[in-house]
Amino acid sequence: MGTSHRTPFPVFVLLLLICFCKSDDHLTPSKLLSTGDKLISNGGIFALGFFSPTNSTTNSYVGIWYNNVPERTYVWVANRDNPITSGSPGKLVLTTSSDLVLLDSKGRTLWTTMNNITAGGVETAAILLDSGNLVIQLPNGTDIWQSFHHPTDTILPNMNLPLNNNLSMYLIAWRGPDDPSSSDYSLGVDSSSSLQILAKNGSRPYWRRAALDGVWVYAMYQSKSGIIMSQTIANRGGEFYLTYTVSDGSPSMRVMLHYTGMVKFLAWSSNSLSWEIFLELPGSSCDSYASCGPFGYCDGTQAVATCKCLDGFESDDHNLSTGCQRKKELHCGEEDSFITLLSMKTPDKFLYIRNRSFDQCATECSRNCSCTAYAYANLSTLGTTVDQSRCLVWMGELVDTGKHGDDFGENLYLRIRSSSVSKKKTGALIALPVLSVLSVLVCIYLVWICKSRGKLQTKASIDILIEGQLGNYDEPCDQKFPWIRFKDIVPATNGFSDSNVLGKGGFGIVYKGTLESGMEVAVKRLTKYCDQGIEHFRNEVVLIAKLQHRNLVRLLGSCIRGDERLLIYEYLPNKSLDYFLFDDTKKSMLDWPTRFSIIKGIARGLLYLHHDSRMTIIHRDLKASNILLDVEMRPKISDFGMARIFGDNQQQANTRHVVGTYGYMSPEYAMEGIFSVKSDAYSYGVLLLEIVSGLKISSPHHLIMDFPNLIDYAWNFLKEGKSGDFLDTVLVKSCLMHQVSLCIHIGLLCVQDCPSARPLMSLVVSMLDNEAIPLTTPEQPLYSVGRKHDAEEARENSVNNASLTTLAGR
Repeated sequence: MGTSHRTPFPVFVLLLLICFCKSDDHLTPSKLLSTGDKLISNGGIFALGFFSPTNSTTNSYVGIWYNNVPERTYVWVANRDNPITSGSPGKLVLTTSSDLVLLDSKGRTLWTTMNNITAGGVETAAILLDSGNLVIQLPNGTDIWQSFHHPTDTILPNMNLPLNNNLSMYLIAWRGPDDPSSSDYSLGVDSSSSLQILAKNGSRPYWRRAALDGVWVYAMYQSKSGIIMSQTIANRGGEFYLTYTVSDGSPSMRVMLHYTGMVKFLAWSSNSLSWEIFLELPGSSCDSYASCGPFGYCDGTQAVATCKCLDGFESDDHNLSTGCQRKKELHCGEEDSFITLLSMKTPDKFLYIRNRSFDQCATECSRNCSCTAYAYANLSTLGTTVDQSRCLVWMGELVDTGKHGDDFGENLYLRIRSSSVSKKKTGALIALPVLSVLSVLVCIYLVWICKSRGKLQTKASIDILIEGQLGNYDEPCDQKFPWIRFKDIVPATNGFSDSNVLGKGGFGIVYKGTLESGMEVAVKRLTKYCDQGIEHFRNEVVLIAKLQHRNLVRLLGSCIRGDERLLIYEYLPNKSLDYFLFDDTKKSMLDWPTRFSIIKGIARGLLYLHHDSRMTIIHRDLKASNILLDVEMRPKISDFGMARIFGDNQQQANTRHVVGTYGYMSPEYAMEGIFSVKSDAYSYGVLLLEIVSGLKISSPHHLIMDFPNLIDYAWNFLKEGKSGDFLDTVLVKSCLMHQVSLCIHIGLLCVQDCPSARPLMSLVVSMLDNEAIPLTTPEQPLYSVGRKHDAEEARENSVNNASLTTLAGR
């Protein structure tokens, strides 16, 4: 035969290779995405594809989620308000006109990008980037559309949010945990100003970020190695953009508008395999919009946030719900003056005046009789291409004002009647320098006498402690641990005044103190001449100083002077969990989302002690009064005076001195002195049941009817499927019943009579974070009336049967 026929096989192989060479992160006009397919970003960080919410079998959507995080987490949804229904297949195509189009099985368009940009006959591609951004890109690398410009409920690192009205973008929360459709909650730039961000429920604001000031970089989240997330505001061609950035090696992070309306900043924890909230807004009643009415402000610097009147104003309403009124009306003229309110959250409803110096801004307000206040910021960090001044003036009422500490806010200049300034106060200001000079002379003389004695005595005490009492520990004492001078602590606590007492316990008294730097601290003054007090001191200094976790209280330093033993902790303004939980007038402040967050935070703190720290730590006195709450109501485990360190291969230990609090002690510890990580798990289970029910483990019988204790009471409701009846009545409107049932179930697993049946804290954290994990059935509790008397007898024979420290706040 003169000619040969080529076989089609090589052509087929070539086409197959071309198909396989197509990048999994690309979508082109010749390659569509069908149900079951997905794009994966080049580094494997994000995926795009079709999905159906957990509790929906009929609706499906196209979305982007984390591909390298085991917990399915969606960050963007294309057709959130127009799902593919009835389980029919859909397809996502990139048209020749450079539009992404989502079609259902009948060919109907459910969603499209509608670029309105012609690619000029050049084939474009849709690419999923490792940043989580889906872009439509020209061959030269120019983006003609990107999902970052059309967010749903999530902000990802390096996503630029324009703060200008003509470019503004909004986050819209999901309608529910399994419903991505748009809800009434939104977050975005204020339509009346490009300087602030508002969270709204419909048209009603419920949280506001104050007007942008001269600070353009904020540290948002820190680790031991430094800042790993920051908020930056940049100027690009006269337009302001807000961006969240993370440092190299940081965990996955995101900001989302939750379906409850909360703005949550989250970081993925490789230890707990869950998203941890490191900032949540609104964080307290102080953050709620206009919570204190006109001319009132929310003081968040106190132990409990309270409404107060601005200087020169007063209120007839004891709870300030209607705001405040002027003490004396203004007179436009010399009788009016301006006072400076430091570190304030600037009010809402301001007038932004550009191109003004500070003096011009002050003049602008003072010459206008309707102007009630002004504020000024220098925006020079934005460069010379834009107006570097920011003059704000307020006409009429001031609303949504607050104070959150000296490190936040800016100066607010408030107009008042000059006669409001007391003449007595002025006289006192004149006399103050004279008295100060006399005081300095006296102090110099006293310091000269005491200086050498004090130094020698303090140094000797420290040396004795390090070389003697602390020398028995297996780990050497860290001599770089900060020692705080006794003479600095005495004035900080007003001479250990009774008015500064936060709480009292078996080994001493806790005082609130304010150091010379302005830092608020809690000072534990241990009882003198008490051997166990020395043991308690040693335990805390050696142990807690080496532990660093967001759910453990921080020890800032210590002090020894003669017989004095002082421990200085961070001050937590919201006191302890029992302060709210067991008070009928305060427990409503702990709604279900807050309680569930506390439950999870305590579990993570224990997980760190048991598994993730350098040493295995058994706390031995976990209870509600030893859980302190920070300003965001995040829990911190405190009081490590009875804690014990386990060796690498040690599983349990035994003691003849059973110390702790009855009710929280596991049966093997109360009766036999055996303790382990499982005895802490038992205490956690009791605490969890208390948080859910709002009842104490020692509640009187009329509160738990015919049951011997709270544990039996809970087990009965779980057995009958009536978990809602065990729930604290103030939580009915805010709770999610599946979470309540889960917590009761986990609590009962933790308080089982046999230690080996109780879960480790690693499993507890996983169960709380992943409701899909199957749960075993808890055994009926045996540790009830029959053992009560034995446990009480063990307590009476203990060296110390009291709780170490019961704190009202720290």
